[in-house]
Amino acid sequence: MTKGKIKKGAPSITRNIRKNYKDNILMIYTYICMFLGFLFVVLIAFSAQADEIKFKFKSPSFSGVGTSAHYLTIENQEYTRKEALEAEIKALKEEAEREEENTTLARFLKNFESRIYAQLSRQLVEQLFGENPATEGEFTLFDNIISWTSDGISITLTIYNTIDDTYTTITIPIGDFGFN
Repeated sequence: MTKGKIKKGAPSITRNIRKNYKDNILMIYTYICMFLGFLFVVLIAFSAQADEIKFKFKSPSFSGVGTSAHYLTIENQEYTRKEALEAEIKALKEEAEREEENTTLARFLKNFESRIYAQLSRQLVEQLFGENPATEGEFTLFDNIISWTSDGISITLTIYNTIDDTYTTITIPIGDFGFN
């Protein structure tokens, strides 16, 4: 043989065995894949079962399933909404009343009214317990008639409400009256 030249001829035995071995392995893999594919199709076919399509209402009002709970839920929602609205209206009214009572004019009128009541009270005390106390007297304050009589031992103060026709009587002892 000469160097550099490759001899052409019949393939060697080892080359044929290797080629047959590769072809056999490829054929085995092909059969395994086909078997697994067939097995997969069979399993899917068993799990896929057809059933009749049935229409069902989702609303309990139509289906009747859970109707009482459904109505109770609706009632609770309406009640909660109503209570929230009433609370909001009440809060707004109270806020408006507070704002109205806190105006400068309202504060002035309250202060003026309390000074008038203090003056009336001072005059009444002067009439009842002053240096020359009156034995009887009467004055009208809004819908009330306030009258008093004195017998020297006690003063009887009577308040008559003309609206509901009621009397309130207060008896004050003259000699024991005072602070210690």
